[in-house]
Amino acid sequence: MQVSVETTSSIERRVKVQVPAAEVDQAVAARLQDTAKNVRLNGFRQGKVPMAVVRQRFGGQVRNEVVGELMRERYVQAITQESLNPAGYPAIEPTVNESGKDLEFVATLEIYPEVELKGIEGAEVERPQVEITDADVEQMIDTLRKQNASWAEVERAAADGDQVTIDFQGFLGDEPFEGGSAEGHQLVLGSNSFIPGFEAQLEGAKAGEEKEIKVTFPEDYQAEHLAGQEATFKVKVHTVSGQELPEVNEEFIKQFGVEEGGVEAFQAEVRKNMTREAAQAVENRVKQQVLEALKQANEIEVPQALIQQETDGLKRQAAQQFGLGEDFDVSQLPNELFADQAKSRVQVGLLLAEVVKVNELDASDDEIKAKVEELAEQYQDPQQVVDYYLSNEQLKSQVKSGLLEEKAVELLLGQAKVEDVTMSYEQALAAANQQPGDDAEADAEEDADAKA
Repeated sequence: MQVSVETTSSIERRVKVQVPAAEVDQAVAARLQDTAKNVRLNGFRQGKVPMAVVRQRFGGQVRNEVVGELMRERYVQAITQESLNPAGYPAIEPTVNESGKDLEFVATLEIYPEVELKGIEGAEVERPQVEITDADVEQMIDTLRKQNASWAEVERAAADGDQVTIDFQGFLGDEPFEGGSAEGHQLVLGSNSFIPGFEAQLEGAKAGEEKEIKVTFPEDYQAEHLAGQEATFKVKVHTVSGQELPEVNEEFIKQFGVEEGGVEAFQAEVRKNMTREAAQAVENRVKQQVLEALKQANEIEVPQALIQQETDGLKRQAAQQFGLGEDFDVSQLPNELFADQAKSRVQVGLLLAEVVKVNELDASDDEIKAKVEELAEQYQDPQQVVDYYLSNEQLKSQVKSGLLEEKAVELLLGQAKVEDVTMSYEQALAAANQQPGDDAEADAEEDADAKA
């Protein structure tokens, strides 16, 4: 077997392979002999069909099968011989495939990029410093009360925060448009779940009242035929309901697993959960900045095969998140929606793997167990969770990967210029959800000011 490798880009290779004709023809002949033993043709007993007839009837099919198997087999031998590390499946195409001639084929493949890892010395990283105040705890308890609130009909006009039950129909000009109507729809004013401007125009409406609301659909509205269009909605208000918040009593507290200790124990539990969430938010915010700095310092070409694999995974996650069902064909979701995120995740994964490799990072069984115990604290029966994780090698491997990532980020953080920045609980959570390039702290402050 002769092999030659052509470099067509930093991550693409064209592998040309030549297999001697005698080897191919011998394999085809042997397969035809096996076929002749089992073939059934009218006028012949099984196993007695003349070889000339077998070759005439099945020669082409058999040769294609044998050549396909040989190309896959020799491809593996070739990349092993040439020490190539493929990322995904190759495109294999025969260039010479004739009886009596050497078989020649070309395999085009992407390989994992070679990374000459650069550190992030000098990169600026903001590390939030968060203190959970009594006011934060009380605000969280108010949020929990609102999440468990009930609704009671009121006689007054609707106000921000009220729930209205409405019928509505939307029109473009004088023509109703598809999907623009509903009956008995319950809408919380101020929830921003409708087109901008719709909810505000219902403030002041009373039960039994009919209103005509004019709005303009956003330019980026998902339904293209409505994007940027002015529309009129005819609305009938059936009921107006005010929110009734539950009292913070024993019954309410028990919903959150606090059986003893009353309000003080409940406040302590809320503070504990908020502290854990804040710590996670700080970790995520720091990690985002470190990984972005790592990407900026190490521009690498990413194999398309890996991007597609990650894209498919993101599609499956999106399908689960939106409850589309296990039978939903994720190929219906456009690749473009996920391509940038997928590419970024692949870049980060390749670079982190190199950080782990270069620095010989590892995680011991004791470290894995400690991490599992930490994760299990938020569950009702932590020991059951610990036992489940530690008895499952796949889950243990996932935990180990997470630990290695944490160690890699911590190592890189030591190279950066770290500035501690005081943030409120809400600001820290907003910062953790920002995208690279966003001013999360400013956005969080604006949100806080708006709420105040």
